[in-house]
Amino acid sequence: MTDSGRQLQLSHPEGDLTLEALWLRERSPDDATLDSLTGQRLIEAADLPLDLRLSEAQLDGDTLSLAFSDGHAVSVSSSALLAECRAPQAYQGMTFWKGALAQLPEADFAAALDDDAALLDMLEQLQRFGFVRVSGVPDHEDGMQSLIHRIGPLRRTNWGGIADVKSVANAYDLTMTQRGLEPHTDNPYRDPIPGYIWLHCLRNAAQGGDSTLVDGFSAAEHLRREDPEAFACLTEVSPGFRYHDATTRLESEGPLIELDSRGQVARVRFSNRTERVPALPSATLRRYYAARQAFYRLIAGDDFTLHLKLAPGQMLIMDNYRLFHGRSAFQLEGGIRHMRQGYVDRDSTASRRLLLADQLADQLSGQPDNQEEVTA
Repeated sequence: MTDSGRQLQLSHPEGDLTLEALWLRERSPDDATLDSLTGQRLIEAADLPLDLRLSEAQLDGDTLSLAFSDGHAVSVSSSALLAECRAPQAYQGMTFWKGALAQLPEADFAAALDDDAALLDMLEQLQRFGFVRVSGVPDHEDGMQSLIHRIGPLRRTNWGGIADVKSVANAYDLTMTQRGLEPHTDNPYRDPIPGYIWLHCLRNAAQGGDSTLVDGFSAAEHLRREDPEAFACLTEVSPGFRYHDATTRLESEGPLIELDSRGQVARVRFSNRTERVPALPSATLRRYYAARQAFYRLIAGDDFTLHLKLAPGQMLIMDNYRLFHGRSAFQLEGGIRHMRQGYVDRDSTASRRLLLADQLADQLSGQPDNQEEVTA
């Protein structure tokens, strides 16, 4: 114990770790502090005395026995404490890529629908690369819905659930025309922004209409290295985004590159069609337009762009927080281009992946993890 008992120092092979007495107390894993069924806290952490101290700390193997100045005593697993305190790996489980991706992440629809291991593999590829191409999707308008139901609820929007993406007269959105689409993320004017895009190809016989994909995290980190001033600007300035039609008014804002608390890229935005930059001071606007141009040249350039054309019965699942997607223009004289699109949120997708990983790991091994030696 150090600082008159307000801190506990643990020594372990990875280095010393200093823990606050208050932090240890509010995490006490006993029935008086945490509900045994839900794991949720029963005490109000704000009611703990700010001068709380440890009066005793004893280590026996992996068991750390603690007594506090408020009279509370508890035994905890030292290895569990260490695991909780380890800093997460940067971009854990992700592989950044450019346009020359040697092999596309692939999944089979029927296998993912029927087999948990195949579904987990599909979700882990989605986490790793930000997208996965799925083959064997049933050839009807709601063909992808059964697999969506294996993961989480379909996110409904003002366009309904699963909606058509095809050229129509009097289009209410540029996606419903034959023009090419610049690299973009979907719906930055919503709050929350949809997490994953599911794009199912029913017909793609038109001339053109190839899909483009860009790893936005890879491009953003490249910009950070090569032009840190532009990167900083795009994390600081928050343009607005707007979608208006006869029945809907949607507006939101956010930076083109959004960082998490550790300074890692957590989300990218780009939507030339819907962006509305406010009338900021001239110096800020000039700085922003230059930074935005530098970023656009990256995400629209050949080095970062992957080109592919979906065939009927294939679909893409894309991370809308990480990937930019677009398409080339197409001509209907050569045939029909008909896609169906839906959204699934990030929380249900991540939950399904993590639970499947735990369940399959438990099936493969009932052995507990190796515990680390810790000295107090």
